[in-house]
Amino acid sequence: MTFLSYLISGISLGSVYAIIALGYTMVYGIAKMLNFAHGDVIMVGAYISFCATSYLGLSPLVSVVLAILVCTVLGIVIERLAYKPLRQAPALAVLITAIGVSYFLQNAALLIWKSDPKTFSAVAGGSIKLFGGELTISAVTIVTVVSCIVIMVGLTLFTGHTKMGTAMRAVSEDKGAAQLMGINVNTTISVTFAIGSGLAAIAGVLLCSAYPTLMPTTGSMPGIKAFTAAVFGGIGSIPGAMLGGILLGVIEIFSKAYISTQLSDAIVFAVLIVVLLVKPDGLLGKHVSEKV
Repeated sequence: MTFLSYLISGISLGSVYAIIALGYTMVYGIAKMLNFAHGDVIMVGAYISFCATSYLGLSPLVSVVLAILVCTVLGIVIERLAYKPLRQAPALAVLITAIGVSYFLQNAALLIWKSDPKTFSAVAGGSIKLFGGELTISAVTIVTVVSCIVIMVGLTLFTGHTKMGTAMRAVSEDKGAAQLMGINVNTTISVTFAIGSGLAAIAGVLLCSAYPTLMPTTGSMPGIKAFTAAVFGGIGSIPGAMLGGILLGVIEIFSKAYISTQLSDAIVFAVLIVVLLVKPDGLLGKHVSEKV
C-alpha cells in the first residue's frame, strides 16, 4: 500500500505541474515565447483565493472563481503592457522582459502581503479510505486529478473545435498569413495569455491546498518544474504537457521516498536531460523542419 500511496501522491503533484505546464505550452505554442512570469501568476492566484476566504469570508469555490478572474485580467494586462510592444523584438529581449515581470510580481507581493508565510485553507476537506483504511486518498488529491483531466480535455476540444481555437492554431503556424486571412493576431494572443493565467490561478489554489504554506516565492520552483514538464512532454503539445507533468510528479515523489529528499530535484532534471538527448522534441513533441 505504501507504493500505491506514493504513486497517488505523485499523480496528484504531477497534475498540478500539468495544469501549470498547460499554461506554458499554450503561450509558447501560439505566441512562440516563454512567459517566465507564469510562476508568479500562480502565486497571485493563491493569494487572491487566500484573501477571499480569510478576509472576506467567501466560500472556497467563490474564492477560486475570483482568483481565476483576477489572474485572467492580470495575464491580459501583462501581455498588453510588457509583451505586445516586443512582438517584433528578438527572443532574448522578450525573455529578459519576462524575468523582469516575474521580479516585479514577486516584489509587489512582498509589499502587499509581506514576507511572513500564510496558512492556506484547502479548497476541499475530507478523505476516502480504501482497503480497510490502509490507503487514504484526500479530497484535494481527487479534485486536483479530476481538474487536470477536465482542463486537458477542455483545452483539446477548445483548440480543435472552436473558431478561436482555429485562430490560435493559425497564429501558431504563421502570424503573417493568419493576419492576411482576417485573424486578429493581437486579440488571439491576448486570449491565449488569459487562458494560461486562468489556469495558473487554478494551479496556485490546488498547489497551496496540498502544501498549505503561502509566500511571495510560492510559484517560483513549481513554475520552473512545470516548464520542465512542458519540455519533457513536448512543449506546444497539450497532451504532452499533461503527460510530462504527471511523469515529473511521480518521479519526484518516488525520488524523495526511495532515494533522497535532497537529490530529488537533481534526479528530475537529470531525467529531463536524458529524455531530451534521446528525443529532443519531448515525448509527444513533433519535429518541425524549418527552411532557411
